[in-house]
This record gives sequence, C-alpha cells and structure tokens, in this order.
Amino acid sequence: MTRTPYRLNREWLGEARLSSFVDGRLGLCLALAFGLSLASASAQSAGAAPPSALETLLVWLPFILKGFVLNLVMSVFAMVLATFCGIGLGLMQISLLWPVRTSSRFVTHLLRNSPWIVILFIVMYMLPAEIRMPGGAKVAIPDWIKATVAFALPVMGSISEIVRGAVRSIPTGQWESAEGLAFTRGQTLRLIILPQCVRRAIPPWMNWYALLTLSTPMASIFSVHEAVSNAQAAMEAAGARPELLFPFYLFLLCLFFAYIYPIALWTRRLERKYAA
Repeated sequence: MTRTPYRLNREWLGEARLSSFVDGRLGLCLALAFGLSLASASAQSAGAAPPSALETLLVWLPFILKGFVLNLVMSVFAMVLATFCGIGLGLMQISLLWPVRTSSRFVTHLLRNSPWIVILFIVMYMLPAEIRMPGGAKVAIPDWIKATVAFALPVMGSISEIVRGAVRSIPTGQWESAEGLAFTRGQTLRLIILPQCVRRAIPPWMNWYALLTLSTPMASIFSVHEAVSNAQAAMEAAGARPELLFPFYLFLLCLFFAYIYPIALWTRRLERKYAA
C-alpha cells in the first residue's frame, strides 16, 4: 500500500519531534559534562594557591575565542575555494573529451581517497613561506593560509563528485528536449541542468562544510594559532596543571558543537524538504 501525503507528513512530524527531544537531551548532557569537569577540576585544586579551573578559563576565554574565529575563517575560505574548484572539476568529469574526463576523474578520486593529514603535511611543506614580487619585495604567506589551501583540496574532490552525481541524476529526457530546441551543451547545462542540481547538492555540501570545520584543528600541528593551539598555550601559561585538561578541551568541544550542530539540523531539514 502506498503512503498518502497525509500519512507521510505525520511520520515526518513524529520524526521531527523525536529528533528535537533527542537534540535537547544531547545539549543538556554536554552542558552537564562540562559542569562536572569544572567541579572535578575545582576539587583537585581545592586549597591550592592557583585560581580555580573556571577562573582560569574565564581569564583565557578571549584568547581561545580568538583562535576559534580563525577556525571559522579557515573553514569559510577553504569551502569557498573548494566549491569553485570542485564545480569546475565536476563539470570536467562529464566532458565529452575523454582526456579531460579521465584526468579529472583521476584527480577527483586522488583527492577524495587521500588522508587529510597527509595533504596538510604536503601543502605546508611545499608552499613557500614567502613570495618574491617583481619589484623585489617579499610577501609572507601565513601558515593559516597554507592550511586553508590544504583543507580545501580533499573537499574539492568530494564536491566534484557531488556535481557529477547531481548532473547524472537529471533525466536524459531533459537533455534530449533541450537538444530538440537547438540549445548548445553549454546552454543546456547553464539554463536547465545546473539550476536543478543546486537543490540536490545543498545538503551534502553542508555536510562537507561541517566536516571541514571539524578538521581545522589539525592546523595546530603546525602552530597555527587556532582554538586548540590557543587552548594548549593557555594551559601551559597557567602552569600546565593536569586538572585543566578536561575542562579546557571539553569547552572546545562545546564551541564546535554549538556551531556545527545547528548546521546538521538545518541539513536534515533541507533533506526532508527536498525529498518531499
């Protein structure tokens, strides 16, 4: 028996209510764990001269948040770069010229199936620390820019595959109809095919942005002053007290959770909307 729209909407409504209930409990559990970590750290440092874990965290909070802003800047710039390059690489995968199609597929699969940390090491060591301009001036390349380029590469391969899959999912009858109307291949892609691909590509695109943002702390390996690196520097400046580890790192978890989780919920909502 086929589902009626009314029954389908009721099922989606039930799933949405259950999801909201689970989401609320998850956020509550995370906040409770953070509170318990502060209490545990305060108990370990009770009677000692150093300030409590909460006081230490509040002192270094602006410094950590400044690093978190750099995480977000790297994620946005990397996603913009990956999107533009990935769209071009994805369109090359559906080219009628087999050398273009074969080479773009090789690059796509190479980037998609390579470890992010390996790509990060390669880019960080291959890109120069500075560029000499024609007038003799030297322009330094910050490490966070090199890390941004490295994070964009694997996502570019995934977006290329998203574009290829979205274009291939369009019924072939639309290509034939456009050809019957004397549209060129470029006009068909630009005016008919790609506008329909946008809705299909947005949910996976948002998922990859969330994954990219969660991967930016790897830049701390190369002393990029993002949130994790700043938190480690703050703990060292506070005396390298072991009781600070759990509260500080759990606070970082809460930061990324507060930013990423709404994106995940929005992605889920878009998937339901477009599935309808």
